[in-house]
Amino acid sequence: MTHPAPVDLLIRNAWIVTMDATRRIYRNGAIAIVGNRIHSVGQDSEISGSVSARETLDGNGFVITPGFVNCHVHITGEPLTRGIVPDNTDWAENVFGWLIPMYMTQTPADERLSAQFAALEMLRTGTTTFIEAGTILNLEAVADGLAEIGIRGRIGQWLQDRAFAPADDQTALTDSALSRMDDQSNAYPQTEDSLISAWPLLVGHNTATDELWRGASDLARTKGLGVSAHMSADPADPEYYLETAGKRAIAHLADLDALGPHLSLTHAVHLDQNEVDLLASSGTHVTHCPMTAMKGGYGASSAGLFPEMAAAGVNIQLGTDGNNNGNTSDIMRAMFAMAGLFKDARRDASLFSAYSVLEAATINGAKGAQMADQIGSLEPGKKADFVLHDRNRPEWVPLFNPVNQLIYSADGRGVHSVWVDGRRVVENYRSTLIDEDRLLAEVQAAGMALVSREGRSVPSEWPVL
Repeated sequence: MTHPAPVDLLIRNAWIVTMDATRRIYRNGAIAIVGNRIHSVGQDSEISGSVSARETLDGNGFVITPGFVNCHVHITGEPLTRGIVPDNTDWAENVFGWLIPMYMTQTPADERLSAQFAALEMLRTGTTTFIEAGTILNLEAVADGLAEIGIRGRIGQWLQDRAFAPADDQTALTDSALSRMDDQSNAYPQTEDSLISAWPLLVGHNTATDELWRGASDLARTKGLGVSAHMSADPADPEYYLETAGKRAIAHLADLDALGPHLSLTHAVHLDQNEVDLLASSGTHVTHCPMTAMKGGYGASSAGLFPEMAAAGVNIQLGTDGNNNGNTSDIMRAMFAMAGLFKDARRDASLFSAYSVLEAATINGAKGAQMADQIGSLEPGKKADFVLHDRNRPEWVPLFNPVNQLIYSADGRGVHSVWVDGRRVVENYRSTLIDEDRLLAEVQAAGMALVSREGRSVPSEWPVL
């Protein structure tokens, strides 16, 4: 006689979208958890009879999915100033006229608060793992704040080393960037059980020397980390590399041996077919930020080769970017945008199905996070990172196809509960670990103080009385 296996948690009677190798979906499923790992998942009739649970929850009324993976999000710099930048600025004015000056005005306390706020929004909308775009100034403050909120993240200081001014010491700039990168990876090492660890996170574009690209790649390969960088959001990037290296950006990175499964490039809008082929053959990941592309007028729909990348086998993952670009950390809204953008641009409804978009937000993101064996799907042995979506909401009724519903009808406001690493960090729409009301009040006050210190007025085309 087989005795029921002891488990810590059993959730029964739920729709479960597993994202496993065969993409099984259970109408009346169950998932069992032991510690921070999934013990078993399947039909309720099979799972419930095979385990003895310390705690049992009724999942009737919920759809369970893996936790989403946000592969590009600015958790400092913009969360405290969300929406202040006018939506009619071009890429250069947005970045250099608005964002960078406000980035540099932050204090360590601002960055700690900003990171917690961004993490709260991600958790509350179903993201359990993120790859940071890069902390602007104080990584220690950011890591300290994130430790309190329970999210899984890959963080690092925003690194660049190119000497822009004639008086800059290029060697000193490169040595400093390489040293900080190495120090941070040692201070926040990536282990199987670490929620927060440090990666080489480059600003990208035209801000890194070849030496920094090589150093970041070498460090990542040696320690099993990833590298993330912005690239080719605007034609200025390929034009710079054509002028200085005689090749477009991706071809130049290939010459440096910087491409590969360790690297995630964000935006990648202005590519040619040769660059697409180089990304595909090298296993380099591309993070698509569709909301930013649309709001910023990047040209993704007219120039972007994302359907060609997908056809070539490039691993496309999703990001929400910054709070003055995508303006939200709700990756479910990015899913909707990805699903519709190229259908309309190419007049081809077969492009980026709801199924492929959900893959981008789960298993594809897990690959870019270097955690494909740990997260991204609900399978025995993987980390217990999962989301309960509330079916008792108008956007979820009637329910026939949960994948279509997730992408086209629902958004993060329907996320009821979230588990990260086996711990329930959101319950009944609220964080279980922090005082949300206090945090939101502090964010409002800190944002207003930051704007005042930077000497900004808040622009509005209409009178604000």
